[in-house]
Amino acid sequence: MNPTRIRDLGVTVGNMPTGKLNKITDIPGVRVGHATIDTDRQKTGVTVILPAEGNLFTHPLTAACHVINGFGKTAGLMQVQELGYLETPIALTGTLNVGKIHDALVSYTIEQCAAEGRSCRSVNPVVGETNDGTLSANNDRPADKTHLDAAVAAACRDFAEGDVGAGKGTVCFGLKGGIGSASRIMEIGERTFTLGVLVQTNFGCVENLRVDGLPVGRAVVDCIREEAEAKAVTGQDDIGSIMMVVGTDLPVSELQLSRILRRATVGLSRTGSFVGHGSGDVVIGFTTANRRGGDEAIQTVEMVSNGRLETAFNAVAECVEEAIYNSMIAADTVTGFNGKDTVTVRALNEFLPSALSRAKAMAAGTL
Repeated sequence: MNPTRIRDLGVTVGNMPTGKLNKITDIPGVRVGHATIDTDRQKTGVTVILPAEGNLFTHPLTAACHVINGFGKTAGLMQVQELGYLETPIALTGTLNVGKIHDALVSYTIEQCAAEGRSCRSVNPVVGETNDGTLSANNDRPADKTHLDAAVAAACRDFAEGDVGAGKGTVCFGLKGGIGSASRIMEIGERTFTLGVLVQTNFGCVENLRVDGLPVGRAVVDCIREEAEAKAVTGQDDIGSIMMVVGTDLPVSELQLSRILRRATVGLSRTGSFVGHGSGDVVIGFTTANRRGGDEAIQTVEMVSNGRLETAFNAVAECVEEAIYNSMIAADTVTGFNGKDTVTVRALNEFLPSALSRAKAMAAGTL
């Protein structure tokens, strides 16, 4: 039986304790849903993160974003950066479907407001993307509101990872990428908080992949060379993208949240990414604490002291690293169609745990 998460291989990422599911949904109120499009031509879909119950438009969450490398087509980041709040769920999809899912989120919000007897004259949908054109005929642009609605309807706490939803057609480190998640429990000021991450992985070249600090990518290349198929995954540039969604219930300001998001780069680099020219590396974050709403001229919020943020810095780095591994290990080998040719992208779990053992020997200088 193939491993489905990095911890199935006995690898523990970092030192902090995880939540019960070790997913972003360990944060109370957060749910995640997928709608997967899986045909001969199309390997794509929609993944939606519902950060809290109720209407986010009327009761938004404190939010922030951070662009590590801007080769991306996301929607909604400008207003999040300016105003510091989130007023729709966060949707992830393929690059050429961003506009259609943006429109779907507008309709979703209008419908929510109409059901409550409220008007909606302006809304800022947040949509992230990676390019799944290696495995999907993405010019077909198949994702639409029916898929957003299906993902919302399917939203739950114990959601699937790997090649599902917006991760169906993604490629990571030359192998099959997908959706992955992880969480950490934080003790700050004698209180317990949770930080979680969800990633959509579509970046990197195989030789650079490192797992638990070990050169697993080089070991995978050696395994494939022994099969006389090295060209299937080697010699690629670090192109693609990664979307990183960070959630927490820690009471922080949008500035403090932005500082936390910038530490996602640490976890990304631990896996072997050097943030290549052609990669869109974007972090979107929210906190469920200090939910906004009401018309009071002066509003009081709770906020952790800046000096206590280091626990969250460590948590987000660990979560991003582990979530990336989980996105790959949970994925299966997928054969798709890029509009011209049939392409097969192999899964990391095909090479584990032998590649991990070989990487340990490489690091020890015995191979």
